[in-house]
Amino acid sequence: MAQPSGIYARRSALRLLDAVFRRGETLDQAFGPATRDIRKPADKALARAIVSETLRWLVDLDALIDSATKKPLPHDAKARMVLRLMLAQWLRLETPPHAVIATCLPLLSGGPRRLAHGVFSTLDKQAAKLPEVPTLPEAVAARWGEMTPTIARGLAEPPPLDLSLRDHGETQHWTNQLSGDSICAGHVRLPRGEAVEKLSGFAEGKWWVQDLAATLPAKLLGEGAAKHALDLCAAPGGKTMQLAAQGWQVTALDNSKRRLDLLKDNLKRTGLKASPVRADALSWEPKHAFDAILLDAPCTATGTCRRHPDVLHRIGPRQIEHIADLQRALVTRASEWLKPGGALVYAVCSLEREEGEEQAAWINENFGLKPLPIQSEDIPPGLEPTAEGHLRTHPGMLPDFGGLDGFFIGRWVKP
Repeated sequence: MAQPSGIYARRSALRLLDAVFRRGETLDQAFGPATRDIRKPADKALARAIVSETLRWLVDLDALIDSATKKPLPHDAKARMVLRLMLAQWLRLETPPHAVIATCLPLLSGGPRRLAHGVFSTLDKQAAKLPEVPTLPEAVAARWGEMTPTIARGLAEPPPLDLSLRDHGETQHWTNQLSGDSICAGHVRLPRGEAVEKLSGFAEGKWWVQDLAATLPAKLLGEGAAKHALDLCAAPGGKTMQLAAQGWQVTALDNSKRRLDLLKDNLKRTGLKASPVRADALSWEPKHAFDAILLDAPCTATGTCRRHPDVLHRIGPRQIEHIADLQRALVTRASEWLKPGGALVYAVCSLEREEGEEQAAWINENFGLKPLPIQSEDIPPGLEPTAEGHLRTHPGMLPDFGGLDGFFIGRWVKP
């Protein structure tokens, strides 16, 4: 008997979920292998959408499952995994229950299949619903503290698409051309689901995809006037292109060949100039000092939870401590390469204090750098610097505009 065609996307979704929970992989790492049997791009996108919604609402999906079983299923039981995917499709992607059953139950056999069918049917008859705002895992809520309720509201829907423009003077033109919105010069926001390569201006290199929050670190370095800037951990190149467009002579350092190739492709498409260097920042020695250094440091990336909800379930104290040590090593190196009067911008797309506020306090104490406070006029309307002169963003901010990623950004100058 032939299986329904939709089962291939569901099987890939189950592989993706398994990779996140059993192997601790990111969705990006697992996506290629998990969807290897799928030919249609739309089916690949569906597999990812199913898993993303499952991870975004996991706590609430599990609560529904537990409400319909006599005793809780193990966290990693295959029946629970499949039920999570089934409920996410029904309650978040609005897939009809009969289609959910037809495409997901074949992933199970025997007793687990009968159990999943019974649980799903029970919840269907009860007209089960999810809350308006996803419940975050207890450990995550404990780390994020008072920010948690607002962040959770920002996670209820996937994020829109942000574009960063090569020429800020064309902001109004591209906002009109693409039927988008803009909150500041050089930025256009579109609804999610747009096919990027088919949009006007892509082939001509007029813009690149970059979350609004991710554009702020480079903006804080201002116009370059042909001075030398170092973009550390630069690939895939959004900030490098920003700096080049702002008039800096940019050295773009990264240790990943694959990611540097993406950076080079982006530079070629946009016509912007920079000097890519493949090297390990912990051992590399520059030929000259720099007028500005942008360190968008490797981090846990918990601030990207809107588009990468796997971070809600993969990241814990061990990963945070490990990455914080690496960040300090990179700051130590970067501080040696600044010219007197040169500016350092430290940024992470993380919501963890250990990677943001605590690192800023550590920088203040160790390198003789003078804080260069961020001012309200430096950043888009609706955002405000902290009392210390840093910037902290999170997904719950700018709710009427569709939110933004979570970042911590600090700025210093070398006396």
